[in-house]
Parts: sequence; C-alpha cells; structure tokens
Amino acid sequence: MSLEIERRFLIKNNQWKNFVTHRTLIEQGYLSSNLEDWIIRIRSNGKQFKIALKKHIKGFTNYEFEYSIPFSDGEKIMSNLTNTIKKERFFLVFDHKNWIIDCFKDKNFPLEIAEIELNEEKEEINVPPFLSKEITGLKIFTNFNLTNYPFSKWKNEDLKNLKKN
Repeated sequence: MSLEIERRFLIKNNQWKNFVTHRTLIEQGYLSSNLEDWIIRIRSNGKQFKIALKKHIKGFTNYEFEYSIPFSDGEKIMSNLTNTIKKERFFLVFDHKNWIIDCFKDKNFPLEIAEIELNEEKEEINVPPFLSKEITGLKIFTNFNLTNYPFSKWKNEDLKNLKKN
C-alpha cells in the first residue's frame, strides 16, 4: 500500500533559495471532478508523464498510487484537459530533511507552497525560518482546487482569512 504523509506551508521569504539542490518544471491536470472521491492526476515534467490516484484517509495522510504512462498517451490526455496548473518545483534540504517548494505560474502566480513528506504523522520536524502559516488540510490550497479556483481569482475575504491565521 502506498501512503503519502505530507505537511504544507506558505512561504514568508526567499531564504529557501539558499538550500536548493535542483529544480524542474511541472504541468499537471485532473481527470476528477470531486475532491471528496479519488483524485486522478496526470503530471508531466517535460520528459515523462505519470498518472496518480490519490484519496484522503485521515489527518494529513493519503493513499497515493503513481504510474508512468507512454509519452504520447500523456500528451493526448493533457491536451484534452481544460483545468491544468503549471509550477516550478524546487528540491531542497533543510535540517537533513527533503523539502519541496512549488512556485506556481500563470493563474496561480505568485503563490508559493512548501511541502515535506513524512514517514508518520507524529514525526517531528524543525520548521525552517522561511516558512509561515501551515496550510496542511486546507482544501482551498490543494492543487486540485487551484485548477478550479486559481489564486488570481481569490476574493479579498479569502486573502484576509489567510492573514488572520
């Protein structure tokens, strides 16, 4: 069984750039229409395509099954999707842990989100000084929701609620 245990944070400054090891460009889209059911995602880094099936279990744990598919199949599927997101993904190491920073493009610019995958929910982490609010579990920030309700279309009250927390 494949489990993904992940915490997510907003970013408050650019200090994270000092810890980058490498980066890639990602485009992804969704074949699902409901966040509460299985999410089916297709993702490309320009070299390969993968299909992922994800389902929330509890807390910040999800089932996640990911499979490579032929490039031509991926291109055909992606070309038929209307709601996609693009982001530049940076990989970094902080305090001996692997982190990911996603810098969203297009309709979700200038949103930046940090992620860390854990071995178990109760695993302790040292939160880096370049992070601010934890957004783990906030549905408005899921990549799936960002394809349907991009950051650029958020209303003032959505943004005010972020600043309160």
